[in-house]
Amino acid sequence: QVQLQESGPGLVKPSQTLSLTCTVSGASITTSSYHWSWIRQPPGKGLEWEGAITSSGTTDHNASLKSRTSISRDTSKMQFTLQLSSVTPEDTAVYYCARRRDLGARRFFDYWGQGTQVPVSS
Repeated sequence: QVQLQESGPGLVKPSQTLSLTCTVSGASITTSSYHWSWIRQPPGKGLEWEGAITSSGTTDHNASLKSRTSISRDTSKMQFTLQLSSVTPEDTAVYYCARRRDLGARRFFDYWGQGTQVPVSS
């Protein structure tokens, strides 16, 4: 069974860099047709896709966050990471990692982590 687990620092102060890691089990992050994604949900708002890393290691980013976002991976540990720089309180959210599956024209998220709450506050 595929499982994803987020881990991170908890509280982050404004202007710092948020760093989160997603550890994957039951699947390989190098298997084709999957995109390993980061999604967040600010309090009282909807889900916001932040970016993803593909099975080949290429990355894609939400245009609104692209200048602050970096996504990388460690295939030996089956982990992928998100770094979000220069955070502000508006970056406070529950952060999820998820697997996106591409089946022809269909794209959908089939596995999610449980999410990790990240408050940004001084």
